[in-house]
Amino acid sequence: MDLYRLDKQHKRRWLGAFVLMCSALIVTALFSLSVGEIFIWPFKPEGDLERMLITELRLPRLIAAIAVGAALAVSGASLQVLLGNPLAEPGILGISGGASLALVVVMFLLPVFPSVEVMMFAAMCGALVFTLILVALASRQRLSTTRLLLVGVALGILSGAGVTWGFYFSDDLNLRLLMYWLMGNLGGVSWTQLSVVIFMLPVIVWLCSKGKQLDTLMMGEIYAKQLGLNVDKLRWQLILVVSLLVGASVALGGVIGFIGLVIPHLIRLCIGAQNQYLLPLSAIFGACLLVFSDTLSRILLSSAELPVGVVTTSIGAPVFIWLLLKSSD
Repeated sequence: MDLYRLDKQHKRRWLGAFVLMCSALIVTALFSLSVGEIFIWPFKPEGDLERMLITELRLPRLIAAIAVGAALAVSGASLQVLLGNPLAEPGILGISGGASLALVVVMFLLPVFPSVEVMMFAAMCGALVFTLILVALASRQRLSTTRLLLVGVALGILSGAGVTWGFYFSDDLNLRLLMYWLMGNLGGVSWTQLSVVIFMLPVIVWLCSKGKQLDTLMMGEIYAKQLGLNVDKLRWQLILVVSLLVGASVALGGVIGFIGLVIPHLIRLCIGAQNQYLLPLSAIFGACLLVFSDTLSRILLSSAELPVGVVTTSIGAPVFIWLLLKSSD
C-alpha cells in the first residue's frame, strides 16, 4: 500500500510539473507575440501594420523557437541515455558543430546561395556524420565516459576551426551573415523555412514515446536484451532521429547550446529521472526557455539584437550551478 501511495504521489508531481510548464509556455508565447518596438495585443491587432508584424515576423519566430527548443532538449536527454554520459549534449559532443561545418562547406561549393532545403539537408547530413563517428568510437574502442566526452569536445573544436577558416578566407557577405546566425539567431525565419517544423514535430513526439525503452536501456544492455528490447535497433533509430533533429535545429536557428545539457538535468534534480515523463517535459521546458530567451534577445537592446545562444547560457548556467550546489548539500 505504501508503494502504491508513493507511486501515485510521484505521478502527481510529474502531472503538476506538466501543468506548470504548459501554463508557462502559453504565457511566454503570448509575451513573445506582444512585446517589441510596438506593443501588440496578439488576439486583437488594431491595424494592418500590427497584423503584419504578428503574422509575418513574430509568429513564425515563435513557432521556430518552440520547435528548436523542444528538439534540442529532447535530443540532449536521449543522448545522455544513449551514450551513458550525463554531460552528453549536441553542442558539447560536436554534433551541432558538424551541422554548421556542413553548411559552410555547401556555401563554398555552390556558386550561388543555396536554397533553404539544401541548407537544411546539409545540416542534417553533417550532424549525422558526427553522431556516427561518436557512436562508432564508443562501441568499437570502448571509450570511457571521460574519453568519449573529450573526443566530442575535440570534434566540436575541429568543426569550429573549419568554420573559422571558411569565414576568414571568404569575402562573401552571405558567409559573414551566416557567422552571426550560427551564434544562435531566430530572426528572419519565414513561413517557407518553417516547412521543416512539419517534419520536426512528429519526430519529437516519436522520440518522447520511447521513454519506457530508454528507462529499460538505463538498466544495462544485457538486462535490456533479456527483457526483449532490441538494443541495436533502438540505438540506430535514436542516432538517426537525434541527428535529424539537431541538423534541422541548426539549419533553422543556428547553434544554440546549453538547452540540451541543462534542461534534462534540471528536471532530474527537481523531480526525477523517469524518461517516459522526463522526455515530454523536457520538450515543453526547452521550448519555454528558448521562447523566453529569444524574446529577451529582441528587447534587451534597443539598437541591436543579441544572439539567442548567449541569452540561454546567461539565464540557465547560474540556475544550474545553484541547483548542483544545493543537491550536493
